Amino acid sequence: MTRTALVVRGGWDGHHPIEATDLFLPFLRSRGFDVTVEEDPEVYADADRMAATDLVLQSVTMSQASHEAIRGLRDAVAAGTGLAGWHGGIADSFRASSDYLQLVGGQFATHPSKHPDEVHGNQTDNYLDYTVEITDLGRTHDITAGIDDFTLTTEQYWVLHDDLIDVLATTTHPVQPYHPWHRPIVSPAVWTRDWGQGRVFVATPGHSPEVLQDANVRTIVERGLLWAAR
Repeated sequence: MTRTALVVRGGWDGHHPIEATDLFLPFLRSRGFDVTVEEDPEVYADADRMAATDLVLQSVTMSQASHEAIRGLRDAVAAGTGLAGWHGGIADSFRASSDYLQLVGGQFATHPSKHPDEVHGNQTDNYLDYTVEITDLGRTHDITAGIDDFTLTTEQYWVLHDDLIDVLATTTHPVQPYHPWHRPIVSPAVWTRDWGQGRVFVATPGHSPEVLQDANVRTIVERGLLWAAR
């Protein structure tokens, strides 16, 4: 039986929502999904359409969604629709909605920058070398099994989160003399969340298409999409 995937993309252009999601459309189709694309999250308010959707792949950084749209998304996930995404497209969406934040379980707070002497006023100011560390749970989970700790040079997300998420990988923000915190901060880098009958998958790497094409990141995202789908 063919499953349905709804790709919802838009918001801040700096995360390349079209190019980034286009990377995964052939994968989804090759796994038997009937894929449709929408540029407006208000599609979530269409209860009949959402009930017929097995997976939502969301890439909408910041932006806004109506109360009806957020309620529609929450209801759909609770009824079994999967929700998946990466980076700001899912972990920094709809900042004004606490209901959305509760659904996803983690919210982007910042991405620490380089030393002030290395800051030039562009996106690369926040490109750091960091390690994604697979947790004990992650070493046995379908999404991350067989993947070892790996390094990236990109934005390192600091995430505010709750205890209902299952963390498959973490990243640690070190103490630097030019930052105001006084001990290392561990943030989830890959997590899942059970919500009613549905599943949520989030990976914080994915700032650009180049990051998403890293072999480890791409494998995690592809597996996460399949895991989250109804």
